[in-house]
Amino acid sequence: MLDVFITSRVRRKILVVFAKYPDFKTHVRGLSKLIKEDAGNIQRELKRLEKGNFLIVTKRGNTSIYQTNKQFPLLKELQSMVIKSQQMSAGKNGKTNKTIG
Repeated sequence: MLDVFITSRVRRKILVVFAKYPDFKTHVRGLSKLIKEDAGNIQRELKRLEKGNFLIVTKRGNTSIYQTNKQFPLLKELQSMVIKSQQMSAGKNGKTNKTIG
C-alpha cells in the first residue's frame, strides 16, 4: 500500500526499517544486506532521508552510521502508516507479512 505514496522501492524499504525499529543503527552495507538492495541506491536514498531530517548520521572513522531522528515531526504518523500498510498486505494475502517493504 505504501507503494502508492512512496514510489521508490528502495526508499520505501528503508522507511519501513527505520520507522518500525527507531533504535536501529546501521551503515550502508549492513542495510544493503538486510533489505537486499544495491548499496549505491541505498546511499542515494539515505542522503535524501538525511536531508529531509528523517535520519541522523554520525561518523565513525570513514563510516557513516544512520539512525532514525526520533524528533522527526511525522515519525508517529509514518510508523502508523507502515504498520497499517503491512496489516493490509497481510490481510490480502491471508498470512502475516514478514518481508520488509
